[in-house]
Amino acid sequence: MFIFNSSIGKKFIQAVSGAFLVIFLLLHATINFFSVIDSITGKFGIVGVDEKLFTAGDGLFKLGCDFMSTPVISIMVPVLALGFLVHIVYGIWLTIKNIIARGGYKRYEVASKAAADSWSSRNMLVLGLVVLGFIFFHLTQYWAHMQMPELLKIAPQLYEDNPYVLLTNYFGHWWCTALYIVWFGALWFHLTHGFWSMFQTVGWNGQTWFKRVKVIGIIVATIICLMFVAVAINAFVQANFVA
Repeated sequence: MFIFNSSIGKKFIQAVSGAFLVIFLLLHATINFFSVIDSITGKFGIVGVDEKLFTAGDGLFKLGCDFMSTPVISIMVPVLALGFLVHIVYGIWLTIKNIIARGGYKRYEVASKAAADSWSSRNMLVLGLVVLGFIFFHLTQYWAHMQMPELLKIAPQLYEDNPYVLLTNYFGHWWCTALYIVWFGALWFHLTHGFWSMFQTVGWNGQTWFKRVKVIGIIVATIICLMFVAVAINAFVQANFVA
């Protein structure tokens, strides 16, 4: 098919799946950041006595997790996650193919000076591998202990009714928090390059818009990663220094 065989088609797949990645990360960063807000308002760890969704006594993070359990979101999240996975795996595959075609490791030859001067654009394979590796690490720690038991109706569902415990159990270890912060750093570099590259692929590469999109991309990537870092550090503090 044209979309899989042409360079334009391949870039389009990466652009579309990259949009899924950004939406997926924005959604998760926002929900997780609610735990930081709960710490500020004194509601971190506050969970209602019943198991109903959207209980009035729940903290904001618990309400956000309940929102993620609603039918529409339960369908949308796996679709976004699939787009996320396609973006990373397909990007790595394309990079390896380019390396083989050129007879060795050579960085992307692009017309855009901004891309040529970008450290992240020259190291997207390494960044992609780091991000992909931590995705699997993250899945074994969080998704496998919260969403999967709920999805498959596996008992006991230890963290479904108290997601705060899941945060503090893992981020309570300094090495786990440190590893995640490294991951968020790699993610920032990946997003800052990928955001403007996505718009360039769909034709928004004029001199005026290109500069604006690059700035917007840096802002979006920074907001996402800072929210994730804040969640990790806050959970570490809650687990180790808050009674």
